[in-house]
Amino acid sequence: MRPLGIEGAWVDTPSVFADNRGRFHEWFKAERFVDSLGQGFRLAQANCSRSARGTLRGIHYASVPPGQAKYVTCVSGAVLDVVVDIRTGSPTFGKWEAVRLDDATHRCVYLSEGLGHAFMALEDNSTVIYLCSEGYAPQREFGINPLDPSLAIAWPEDLVPCLSGKDAAAPTLEEAERAGLLPSFEACSAYRGSLAVAEFH
Repeated sequence: MRPLGIEGAWVDTPSVFADNRGRFHEWFKAERFVDSLGQGFRLAQANCSRSARGTLRGIHYASVPPGQAKYVTCVSGAVLDVVVDIRTGSPTFGKWEAVRLDDATHRCVYLSEGLGHAFMALEDNSTVIYLCSEGYAPQREFGINPLDPSLAIAWPEDLVPCLSGKDAAAPTLEEAERAGLLPSFEACSAYRGSLAVAEFH
């Protein structure tokens, strides 16, 4: 697993074994998290979404604690997966990083608790599956508008973004910060530290 430029986000490129029958790869292995992050991955929920080309989902996040860490991959088609640092007090607050996930490279992205997540489908029927450390809880789920000009995420220019009504109506990063809806870098770091301690005691 290779760390991205945003602390708490990683990209994993598994080894793929191919022959005349097809392909095989291990897309999730718990020990890789322990080796790279110093803690395991607690699986509480697994999600699967299929999206038409141009569909834009996010930016989604959950309040911390407990937040919701995610391990994301694309098993069919291709998406532009984006991690956004929405943690107040973070040295990279307001920054984002994009990784192409597709069914050729089989890359995976891990984002820890408190980070924002979004993706855009680059092909029809793009299928994304993601493991979540916590189950869906509407009362602690929030969003940031993925087209917020202050974030200036470089979504593909040849695609017209198709958003849900909820995502289109989500506040900008500045509005969410003023409303006190964003997690803090300090709280996220402390929570992750408590998980690492619990893992080894």
